[in-house]
Amino acid sequence: MTTASAGSTTYLELSQEGDGAHKFYEVTVDGTTVTVRYGRIGAAGQLQTTSFPTVEKARAAAAKKLGEKVRKGYAPAVRGQRAPRAVTRRQVSSAPSTARAVAPVLWRFRTGSAAFGIHVDDERCWVGNQAGDVYTLDHEGAVLARFSLPDGVKCLVADDFWIYAGCDDGKVYDLSSKLPFAAYDIAADVDIFWLDIHEGVLDVSDREGRLTVIDHEDEHQWSRRGQGQHAWMVRADDRAVYHGHGTGVTAYAPDGTGELWHTPTRGGVLFGWQEADAVYAGTAHRVVQRLSKASGAIEATYACDSSVYSCATSPGGRFVFAGDAASSVYCFAEDGTRLWKLGTGGGSALSMQYHDERLYLVTTDGSLVCVDASEAAIAAAQQGMVPVARDVKLAAALPTYAPATTATAVAAVSAAPAGSIVVECVQDGGRMRVHVISDGYDTSWNVQFPRAIREPGARYVVDALHPAAGGFYRVRGDIRRLL
Repeated sequence: MTTASAGSTTYLELSQEGDGAHKFYEVTVDGTTVTVRYGRIGAAGQLQTTSFPTVEKARAAAAKKLGEKVRKGYAPAVRGQRAPRAVTRRQVSSAPSTARAVAPVLWRFRTGSAAFGIHVDDERCWVGNQAGDVYTLDHEGAVLARFSLPDGVKCLVADDFWIYAGCDDGKVYDLSSKLPFAAYDIAADVDIFWLDIHEGVLDVSDREGRLTVIDHEDEHQWSRRGQGQHAWMVRADDRAVYHGHGTGVTAYAPDGTGELWHTPTRGGVLFGWQEADAVYAGTAHRVVQRLSKASGAIEATYACDSSVYSCATSPGGRFVFAGDAASSVYCFAEDGTRLWKLGTGGGSALSMQYHDERLYLVTTDGSLVCVDASEAAIAAAQQGMVPVARDVKLAAALPTYAPATTATAVAAVSAAPAGSIVVECVQDGGRMRVHVISDGYDTSWNVQFPRAIREPGARYVVDALHPAAGGFYRVRGDIRRLL
Protein backbone atom coordinates (compact mmCIF):
# COMPACT_ATOMS: atom_id res chain seq x y z
CA MET A 1 0.00 0.00 0.00
CA THR A 2 1.21 3.51 -0.87
CA THR A 3 1.80 5.68 2.23
CA ALA A 4 2.81 9.27 2.83
CA SER A 5 5.42 10.41 5.36
CA ALA A 6 6.31 13.92 6.54
CA GLY A 7 8.52 15.77 4.08
CA SER A 8 7.76 13.28 1.28
CA THR A 9 6.38 13.40 -2.26
CA THR A 10 4.53 10.47 -3.84
CA TYR A 11 3.95 10.48 -7.59
CA LEU A 12 1.40 8.20 -9.30
CA GLU A 13 0.26 7.76 -12.90
CA LEU A 14 -2.71 6.14 -14.61
CA SER A 15 -2.14 5.43 -18.29
CA GLN A 16 -4.21 3.11 -20.45
CA GLU A 17 -3.88 2.15 -24.10
CA GLY A 18 -6.26 3.43 -26.75
CA ASP A 19 -8.73 6.01 -25.52
CA GLY A 20 -8.11 5.38 -21.81
CA ALA A 21 -6.87 7.71 -19.10
CA HIS A 22 -3.45 9.35 -19.23
CA LYS A 23 -3.03 11.36 -16.06
CA PHE A 24 -0.94 11.81 -12.91
CA TYR A 25 -1.56 12.41 -9.21
CA GLU A 26 1.14 13.74 -6.86
CA VAL A 27 0.90 14.25 -3.09
CA THR A 28 3.46 16.19 -1.05
CA VAL A 29 3.45 16.31 2.77
CA ASP A 30 5.33 19.24 4.32
CA GLY A 31 4.71 19.35 8.06
CA THR A 32 1.02 20.01 8.55
CA THR A 33 0.47 20.97 4.89
CA VAL A 34 -0.62 18.56 2.14
CA THR A 35 -0.27 19.66 -1.48
CA VAL A 36 -1.94 17.71 -4.28
CA ARG A 37 -0.97 18.23 -7.91
CA TYR A 38 -2.91 16.45 -10.67
CA GLY A 39 -3.63 16.62 -14.38
CA ARG A 40 -2.58 15.28 -17.75
CA ILE A 41 0.78 13.55 -17.95
CA GLY A 42 3.30 16.08 -19.22
CA ALA A 43 1.26 19.12 -18.12
CA ALA A 44 1.90 21.34 -15.10
CA GLY A 45 -1.43 20.30 -13.61
CA GLN A 46 -3.52 21.93 -10.92
CA LEU A 47 -2.60 22.45 -7.26
CA GLN A 48 -4.69 22.03 -4.13
CA THR A 49 -3.14 22.85 -0.74
CA THR A 50 -4.73 21.94 2.58
CA SER A 51 -3.51 22.63 6.13
CA PHE A 52 -4.16 20.30 9.10
CA PRO A 53 -3.86 20.86 12.87
CA THR A 54 -1.14 18.21 13.31
CA VAL A 55 1.50 16.39 11.30
CA GLU A 56 -0.22 13.08 12.02
CA LYS A 57 -3.52 14.28 10.58
CA ALA A 58 -1.73 15.63 7.49
CA ARG A 59 -0.04 12.28 6.91
CA ALA A 60 -3.30 10.38 7.42
CA ALA A 61 -5.15 12.61 4.95
CA ALA A 62 -2.40 12.19 2.34
CA ALA A 63 -2.41 8.40 2.79
CA LYS A 64 -6.17 8.35 2.31
CA LYS A 65 -5.92 10.32 -0.93
CA LEU A 66 -3.18 8.03 -2.26
CA GLY A 67 -5.08 4.91 -1.27
CA GLU A 68 -8.16 6.07 -3.19
CA LYS A 69 -6.10 6.62 -6.33
CA VAL A 70 -4.30 3.27 -6.06
CA ARG A 71 -7.67 1.52 -5.83
CA LYS A 72 -8.64 3.27 -9.07
CA GLY A 73 -5.59 1.87 -10.87
CA TYR A 74 -2.92 4.52 -10.30
CA ALA A 75 0.59 3.18 -9.72
CA PRO A 76 3.96 4.66 -8.61
CA ALA A 77 5.91 6.12 -11.53
CA VAL A 78 8.87 8.35 -12.34
CA ARG A 79 7.90 11.81 -13.51
CA GLY A 80 8.98 12.49 -17.10
CA GLN A 81 9.49 8.90 -18.22
CA ARG A 82 6.09 8.54 -19.88
CA ALA A 83 5.49 10.86 -22.84
CA PRO A 84 2.48 13.21 -22.79
CA ARG A 85 -0.50 12.17 -24.85
CA ALA A 86 -0.48 13.77 -28.28
CA VAL A 87 -3.00 16.54 -28.88
CA THR A 88 -4.98 16.28 -32.11
CA ARG A 89 -4.85 19.40 -34.21
CA ARG A 90 -7.37 19.64 -37.02
CA GLN A 91 -5.70 19.02 -40.36
CA VAL A 92 -7.62 20.64 -43.19
CA SER A 93 -7.00 21.30 -46.85
CA SER A 94 -8.07 24.41 -48.68
CA ALA A 95 -8.39 24.58 -52.46
CA PRO A 96 -8.85 27.76 -54.54
CA SER A 97 -12.44 28.93 -54.90
CA THR A 98 -14.43 28.12 -58.04
CA ALA A 99 -16.76 31.08 -57.45
CA ARG A 100 -16.92 33.66 -60.20
CA ALA A 101 -16.76 36.60 -57.79
CA VAL A 102 -15.10 37.45 -54.49
CA ALA A 103 -17.00 38.35 -51.32
CA PRO A 104 -17.07 42.03 -50.25
CA VAL A 105 -14.47 41.82 -47.46
CA LEU A 106 -14.48 44.98 -45.33
CA TRP A 107 -11.46 44.17 -43.15
CA ARG A 108 -9.13 41.32 -42.29
CA PHE A 109 -7.09 40.69 -39.13
CA ARG A 110 -4.24 38.18 -39.35
CA THR A 111 -3.68 36.53 -35.96
CA GLY A 112 -0.29 35.05 -36.87
CA SER A 113 -1.28 31.42 -36.28
CA ALA A 114 -3.92 28.93 -37.45
CA ALA A 115 -7.25 29.88 -35.87
CA PHE A 116 -10.53 28.05 -35.24
CA GLY A 117 -12.24 30.03 -32.47
CA ILE A 118 -14.68 32.85 -33.17
CA HIS A 119 -17.47 34.61 -31.30
CA VAL A 120 -19.28 37.81 -32.23
CA ASP A 121 -21.69 39.74 -30.02
CA ASP A 122 -23.13 43.25 -29.92
CA GLU A 123 -19.96 44.76 -28.47
CA ARG A 124 -17.00 42.95 -29.98
CA CYS A 125 -15.51 40.17 -32.07
CA TRP A 126 -13.38 37.40 -30.53
CA VAL A 127 -10.84 35.22 -32.32
CA GLY A 128 -8.60 32.51 -30.82
CA ASN A 129 -5.63 30.83 -32.48
CA GLN A 130 -3.32 27.84 -32.14
CA ALA A 131 -0.67 29.90 -30.32
CA GLY A 132 -3.06 30.47 -27.39
CA ASP A 133 -3.80 34.07 -28.34
CA VAL A 134 -7.35 35.40 -28.07
CA TYR A 135 -7.92 38.86 -29.51
CA THR A 136 -10.96 41.11 -29.13
CA LEU A 137 -11.84 43.67 -31.81
CA ASP A 138 -14.67 46.11 -32.37
CA HIS A 139 -16.95 45.73 -35.38
CA GLU A 140 -14.83 48.08 -37.45
CA GLY A 141 -11.69 46.01 -36.88
CA ALA A 142 -9.90 47.97 -34.15
CA VAL A 143 -7.99 45.56 -31.87
CA LEU A 144 -9.01 46.13 -28.25
CA ALA A 145 -7.20 43.55 -26.13
CA ARG A 146 -5.37 40.24 -26.09
CA PHE A 147 -5.63 37.25 -23.76
CA SER A 148 -2.54 35.05 -23.61
CA LEU A 149 -3.54 31.46 -22.74
CA PRO A 150 -1.15 28.59 -21.98
CA ASP A 151 -2.06 26.46 -25.02
CA GLY A 152 -3.74 26.45 -28.42
CA VAL A 153 -7.40 27.48 -28.65
CA LYS A 154 -9.76 24.85 -30.06
CA CYS A 155 -12.91 26.95 -30.00
CA LEU A 156 -14.68 29.93 -28.43
CA VAL A 157 -18.23 29.68 -27.09
CA ALA A 158 -20.62 32.00 -25.29
CA ASP A 159 -23.07 31.23 -22.50
CA ASP A 160 -25.12 34.36 -21.98
CA PHE A 161 -22.59 37.00 -20.80
CA TRP A 162 -19.70 34.55 -20.31
CA ILE A 163 -17.12 33.76 -23.01
CA TYR A 164 -15.08 30.54 -22.84
CA ALA A 165 -12.02 29.25 -24.69
CA GLY A 166 -11.41 25.50 -24.93
CA CYS A 167 -7.68 24.81 -25.16
CA ASP A 168 -5.30 21.99 -26.04
CA ASP A 169 -4.15 21.74 -22.40
CA GLY A 170 -7.54 20.26 -21.51
CA LYS A 171 -8.76 23.37 -19.73
CA VAL A 172 -11.62 25.71 -20.53
CA TYR A 173 -10.87 29.34 -19.66
CA ASP A 174 -13.44 31.95 -18.67
CA LEU A 175 -12.56 35.19 -20.50
CA SER A 176 -15.41 37.30 -19.18
CA SER A 177 -13.27 39.56 -17.01
CA LYS A 178 -9.74 40.96 -17.12
CA LEU A 179 -8.55 37.93 -15.15
CA PRO A 180 -9.04 34.83 -17.33
CA PHE A 181 -9.24 31.65 -15.29
CA ALA A 182 -9.55 27.91 -15.83
CA ALA A 183 -13.24 27.27 -15.16
CA TYR A 184 -13.13 23.59 -16.14
CA ASP A 185 -10.41 20.94 -16.31
CA ILE A 186 -11.41 18.20 -18.73
CA ALA A 187 -10.41 14.61 -18.00
CA ALA A 188 -7.02 13.61 -19.38
CA ASP A 189 -8.48 10.93 -21.63
CA VAL A 190 -10.69 13.43 -23.49
CA ASP A 191 -9.05 14.92 -26.59
CA ILE A 192 -11.21 18.02 -27.18
CA PHE A 193 -12.58 18.64 -30.66
CA TRP A 194 -15.40 21.04 -29.79
CA LEU A 195 -17.40 22.24 -26.81
CA ASP A 196 -20.49 24.14 -25.78
CA ILE A 197 -21.62 25.53 -22.42
CA HIS A 198 -25.23 26.00 -21.34
CA GLU A 199 -26.19 27.39 -17.91
CA GLY A 200 -22.69 26.62 -16.67
CA VAL A 201 -22.74 22.95 -17.76
CA LEU A 202 -19.89 22.02 -20.11
CA ASP A 203 -20.47 19.64 -23.05
CA VAL A 204 -17.41 18.25 -24.85
CA SER A 205 -17.17 16.29 -28.10
CA ASP A 206 -13.86 14.53 -28.79
CA ARG A 207 -11.65 12.62 -31.19
CA GLU A 208 -13.12 9.25 -30.25
CA GLY A 209 -16.68 10.36 -30.98
CA ARG A 210 -17.61 10.65 -27.32
CA LEU A 211 -19.76 13.19 -25.55
CA THR A 212 -18.67 14.21 -22.03
CA VAL A 213 -20.74 16.46 -19.76
CA ILE A 214 -19.16 18.24 -16.77
CA ASP A 215 -20.70 20.46 -14.10
CA HIS A 216 -19.34 23.73 -12.71
CA GLU A 217 -17.17 21.99 -10.06
CA ASP A 218 -15.91 19.21 -12.39
CA GLU A 219 -17.73 16.70 -10.20
CA HIS A 220 -20.94 15.47 -11.81
CA GLN A 221 -20.03 13.99 -15.17
CA TRP A 222 -21.68 11.66 -17.62
CA SER A 223 -20.37 10.38 -20.91
CA ARG A 224 -21.78 8.63 -23.97
CA ARG A 225 -20.01 6.85 -26.79
CA GLY A 226 -21.31 8.18 -30.12
CA GLN A 227 -22.11 6.03 -33.12
CA GLY A 228 -19.12 7.42 -35.02
CA GLN A 229 -15.69 8.90 -34.41
CA HIS A 230 -14.31 12.44 -34.80
CA ALA A 231 -17.14 14.37 -33.16
CA TRP A 232 -16.78 17.97 -34.32
CA MET A 233 -20.21 19.16 -33.22
CA VAL A 234 -21.83 19.70 -29.83
CA ARG A 235 -24.64 22.16 -29.09
CA ALA A 236 -26.87 22.36 -26.04
CA ASP A 237 -30.07 23.96 -24.79
CA ASP A 238 -32.67 23.30 -22.07
CA ARG A 239 -34.11 20.37 -24.02
CA ALA A 240 -31.09 18.35 -25.08
CA VAL A 241 -27.42 18.04 -25.96
CA TYR A 242 -26.94 17.66 -29.74
CA HIS A 243 -23.89 15.62 -30.68
CA GLY A 244 -22.61 15.47 -34.27
CA HIS A 245 -20.09 12.77 -35.25
CA GLY A 246 -18.99 10.52 -38.11
CA THR A 247 -22.42 8.98 -38.76
CA GLY A 248 -24.86 11.77 -37.95
CA VAL A 249 -26.40 13.73 -35.09
CA THR A 250 -27.64 12.26 -31.79
CA ALA A 251 -29.69 14.12 -29.19
CA TYR A 252 -29.40 13.18 -25.49
CA ALA A 253 -31.39 14.25 -22.47
CA PRO A 254 -29.48 17.01 -20.60
CA ASP A 255 -29.09 14.81 -17.51
CA GLY A 256 -27.71 11.90 -19.54
CA THR A 257 -30.65 9.61 -18.80
CA GLY A 258 -31.06 8.53 -22.40
CA GLU A 259 -30.92 9.08 -26.14
CA LEU A 260 -33.79 11.16 -27.52
CA TRP A 261 -33.16 10.59 -31.20
CA HIS A 262 -30.46 9.78 -33.76
CA THR A 263 -30.45 10.96 -37.37
CA PRO A 264 -27.93 9.79 -40.01
CA THR A 265 -26.59 12.66 -42.11
CA ARG A 266 -25.18 12.79 -45.62
CA GLY A 267 -21.54 12.37 -44.62
CA GLY A 268 -19.74 12.81 -41.31
CA VAL A 269 -20.51 15.99 -39.38
CA LEU A 270 -17.71 18.58 -39.49
CA PHE A 271 -19.46 21.53 -37.84
CA GLY A 272 -22.67 22.40 -36.02
CA TRP A 273 -24.90 25.40 -35.40
CA GLN A 274 -28.19 25.86 -33.57
CA GLU A 275 -31.26 28.05 -33.54
CA ALA A 276 -34.26 27.87 -31.19
CA ASP A 277 -35.98 24.93 -32.91
CA ALA A 278 -33.33 23.45 -35.21
CA VAL A 279 -29.72 22.32 -35.35
CA TYR A 280 -27.61 22.62 -38.50
CA ALA A 281 -24.94 20.06 -39.43
CA GLY A 282 -22.25 20.82 -42.00
CA THR A 283 -20.96 17.56 -43.47
CA ALA A 284 -18.09 16.07 -45.46
CA HIS A 285 -20.58 15.20 -48.21
CA ARG A 286 -20.96 18.82 -49.35
CA VAL A 287 -24.19 19.72 -47.54
CA VAL A 288 -25.61 21.52 -44.55
CA GLN A 289 -28.68 19.79 -43.15
CA ARG A 290 -31.29 21.36 -40.86
CA LEU A 291 -32.67 18.96 -38.23
CA SER A 292 -35.71 19.47 -36.01
CA LYS A 293 -34.72 19.64 -32.36
CA ALA A 294 -37.99 17.98 -31.40
CA SER A 295 -37.74 14.87 -33.56
CA GLY A 296 -34.43 14.88 -35.40
CA ALA A 297 -36.24 14.95 -38.75
CA ILE A 298 -34.27 16.53 -41.60
CA GLU A 299 -36.21 19.65 -42.59
CA ALA A 300 -33.97 21.10 -45.31
CA THR A 301 -30.72 20.42 -47.14
CA TYR A 302 -28.36 23.13 -48.40
CA ALA A 303 -26.10 21.84 -51.18
CA CYS A 304 -22.53 23.14 -51.56
CA ASP A 305 -19.83 22.16 -54.04
CA SER A 306 -17.22 20.87 -51.57
CA SER A 307 -16.98 19.54 -48.01
CA VAL A 308 -18.53 21.96 -45.51
CA TYR A 309 -16.12 23.17 -42.83
CA SER A 310 -18.46 25.65 -41.14
CA CYS A 311 -22.00 27.00 -41.11
CA ALA A 312 -24.12 29.66 -39.40
CA THR A 313 -27.48 31.38 -39.76
CA SER A 314 -29.02 34.80 -39.44
CA PRO A 315 -31.45 35.09 -36.50
CA GLY A 316 -34.25 32.55 -36.71
CA GLY A 317 -32.60 30.69 -39.58
CA ARG A 318 -33.90 33.08 -42.26
CA PHE A 319 -30.58 32.81 -44.11
CA VAL A 320 -28.14 29.92 -43.88
CA PHE A 321 -24.42 30.39 -44.55
CA ALA A 322 -21.74 27.79 -45.23
CA GLY A 323 -17.98 27.74 -45.79
CA ASP A 324 -16.46 24.94 -47.84
CA ALA A 325 -13.06 23.32 -48.37
CA ALA A 326 -12.58 25.26 -51.61
CA SER A 327 -12.38 28.77 -50.11
CA SER A 328 -15.99 29.63 -50.94
CA VAL A 329 -18.80 30.99 -48.80
CA TYR A 330 -22.51 30.42 -49.56
CA CYS A 331 -25.83 31.94 -48.61
CA PHE A 332 -29.12 30.01 -48.82
CA ALA A 333 -32.74 30.88 -48.25
CA GLU A 334 -34.45 29.07 -45.40
CA ASP A 335 -35.97 26.48 -47.76
CA GLY A 336 -32.58 25.47 -49.22
CA THR A 337 -32.49 27.69 -52.31
CA ARG A 338 -28.93 28.85 -53.01
CA LEU A 339 -28.85 32.64 -53.21
CA TRP A 340 -25.14 33.19 -53.83
CA LYS A 341 -21.65 31.69 -53.77
CA LEU A 342 -18.57 33.86 -53.44
CA GLY A 343 -14.87 33.36 -52.86
CA THR A 344 -13.54 34.32 -49.44
CA GLY A 345 -10.60 36.13 -51.00
CA GLY A 346 -8.33 33.95 -48.86
CA GLY A 347 -8.56 30.49 -47.33
CA SER A 348 -11.48 28.29 -46.33
CA ALA A 349 -13.74 29.34 -43.44
CA LEU A 350 -13.14 27.01 -40.47
CA SER A 351 -15.77 28.78 -38.35
CA MET A 352 -18.21 31.63 -38.88
CA GLN A 353 -20.89 33.79 -37.33
CA TYR A 354 -23.45 36.23 -38.71
CA HIS A 355 -24.16 39.53 -36.96
CA ASP A 356 -26.07 42.59 -38.15
CA GLU A 357 -25.73 42.00 -41.94
CA ARG A 358 -22.10 41.02 -41.63
CA LEU A 359 -20.59 37.56 -41.85
CA TYR A 360 -17.45 36.99 -39.77
CA LEU A 361 -15.13 34.15 -40.82
CA VAL A 362 -12.02 32.52 -39.39
CA THR A 363 -10.04 31.10 -42.31
CA THR A 364 -7.34 28.50 -42.79
CA ASP A 365 -4.59 31.12 -42.79
CA GLY A 366 -5.56 32.25 -39.27
CA SER A 367 -7.37 35.42 -40.32
CA LEU A 368 -10.55 36.91 -38.91
CA VAL A 369 -12.45 38.25 -41.93
CA CYS A 370 -15.43 40.61 -41.89
CA VAL A 371 -17.69 40.28 -44.95
CA ASP A 372 -20.46 42.75 -45.81
CA ALA A 373 -23.44 40.38 -46.17
CA SER A 374 -26.03 43.06 -46.93
CA GLU A 375 -28.16 42.54 -50.03
CA ALA A 376 -26.70 45.59 -51.79
CA ALA A 377 -23.08 44.62 -51.11
CA ILE A 378 -23.60 41.03 -52.31
CA ALA A 379 -25.36 42.21 -55.50
CA ALA A 380 -22.42 44.52 -56.23
CA ALA A 381 -19.92 41.72 -55.52
CA GLN A 382 -21.66 39.43 -57.99
CA GLN A 383 -21.04 42.13 -60.59
CA GLY A 384 -17.37 42.24 -59.61
CA MET A 385 -17.56 45.42 -57.51
CA VAL A 386 -16.03 44.84 -54.05
CA PRO A 387 -14.38 47.21 -51.56
CA VAL A 388 -10.65 47.16 -50.97
CA ALA A 389 -10.18 44.96 -47.90
CA ARG A 390 -8.49 46.78 -45.05
CA ASP A 391 -5.72 44.89 -43.20
CA VAL A 392 -6.03 45.48 -39.47
CA LYS A 393 -2.83 46.13 -37.51
CA LEU A 394 -2.09 45.51 -33.84
CA ALA A 395 -2.00 48.53 -31.55
CA ALA A 396 1.45 49.48 -30.29
CA ALA A 397 0.46 49.15 -26.61
CA LEU A 398 -2.16 46.43 -26.65
CA PRO A 399 -3.53 45.43 -23.21
CA THR A 400 -2.67 41.77 -22.60
CA TYR A 401 -4.19 39.53 -19.92
CA ALA A 402 -3.00 36.10 -18.74
CA PRO A 403 -4.44 33.71 -16.14
CA ALA A 404 -3.28 34.20 -12.54
CA THR A 405 -1.45 31.12 -11.21
CA THR A 406 -1.45 32.01 -7.49
CA ALA A 407 -3.58 34.03 -5.09
CA THR A 408 -0.83 36.66 -4.74
CA ALA A 409 -1.02 37.33 -8.49
CA VAL A 410 -4.53 38.75 -8.06
CA ALA A 411 -5.00 42.47 -7.46
CA ALA A 412 -5.69 43.18 -3.78
CA VAL A 413 -7.90 45.68 -1.96
CA SER A 414 -7.98 46.60 1.73
CA ALA A 415 -11.75 47.05 1.81
CA ALA A 416 -14.70 45.96 -0.31
CA PRO A 417 -15.84 48.79 -2.60
CA ALA A 418 -19.46 49.90 -2.33
CA GLY A 419 -21.82 47.56 -4.14
CA SER A 420 -19.30 44.71 -4.42
CA ILE A 421 -19.74 41.19 -3.04
CA VAL A 422 -17.42 39.22 -0.76
CA VAL A 423 -16.82 35.47 -1.14
CA GLU A 424 -14.71 33.15 1.01
CA CYS A 425 -12.72 29.96 0.36
CA VAL A 426 -13.72 27.21 2.78
CA GLN A 427 -12.50 23.66 3.29
CA ASP A 428 -15.31 21.15 2.67
CA GLY A 429 -13.95 17.66 3.27
CA GLY A 430 -11.31 17.10 0.62
CA ARG A 431 -12.47 19.99 -1.57
CA MET A 432 -11.89 23.72 -1.44
CA ARG A 433 -15.22 25.49 -1.98
CA VAL A 434 -16.10 29.15 -2.41
CA HIS A 435 -19.23 30.53 -0.72
CA VAL A 436 -20.81 33.99 -0.56
CA ILE A 437 -20.68 35.78 2.81
CA SER A 438 -22.37 39.02 1.70
CA ASP A 439 -26.02 39.48 2.63
CA GLY A 440 -28.79 38.58 0.22
CA TYR A 441 -27.29 35.38 -1.21
CA ASP A 442 -27.72 31.67 -0.53
CA THR A 443 -24.63 30.83 1.53
CA SER A 444 -25.04 27.10 0.84
CA TRP A 445 -24.44 27.54 -2.90
CA ASN A 446 -20.94 27.15 -4.34
CA VAL A 447 -19.36 29.86 -6.47
CA GLN A 448 -17.63 28.88 -9.70
CA PHE A 449 -14.19 30.29 -9.00
CA PRO A 450 -10.57 29.97 -10.23
CA ARG A 451 -8.99 26.93 -8.57
CA ALA A 452 -5.48 28.30 -8.96
CA ILE A 453 -6.15 31.12 -6.48
CA ARG A 454 -8.21 29.25 -3.86
CA GLU A 455 -6.65 29.26 -0.39
CA PRO A 456 -8.31 28.22 2.91
CA GLY A 457 -9.84 31.24 4.61
CA ALA A 458 -8.98 33.67 1.80
CA ARG A 459 -11.62 36.26 0.95
CA TYR A 460 -12.20 37.89 -2.42
CA VAL A 461 -14.24 40.79 -3.72
CA VAL A 462 -16.21 40.31 -6.96
CA ASP A 463 -18.23 42.82 -8.94
CA ALA A 464 -21.33 40.65 -9.35
CA LEU A 465 -22.69 37.13 -8.94
CA HIS A 466 -25.37 35.54 -11.09
CA PRO A 467 -27.35 32.42 -10.16
CA ALA A 468 -27.19 29.46 -12.58
CA ALA A 469 -29.97 26.93 -13.08
CA GLY A 470 -27.85 24.19 -11.49
CA GLY A 471 -27.87 25.92 -8.10
CA PHE A 472 -24.55 27.78 -8.03
CA TYR A 473 -23.23 31.30 -8.62
CA ARG A 474 -21.10 32.56 -11.49
CA VAL A 475 -18.74 35.50 -11.17
CA ARG A 476 -19.19 38.52 -13.41
CA GLY A 477 -16.53 41.22 -13.51
CA ASP A 478 -13.17 41.47 -11.80
CA ILE A 479 -11.86 39.42 -8.87
CA ARG A 480 -9.71 41.09 -6.17
CA ARG A 481 -8.25 39.59 -3.00
CA LEU A 482 -9.46 41.17 0.22
CA LEU A 483 -6.54 41.93 2.55
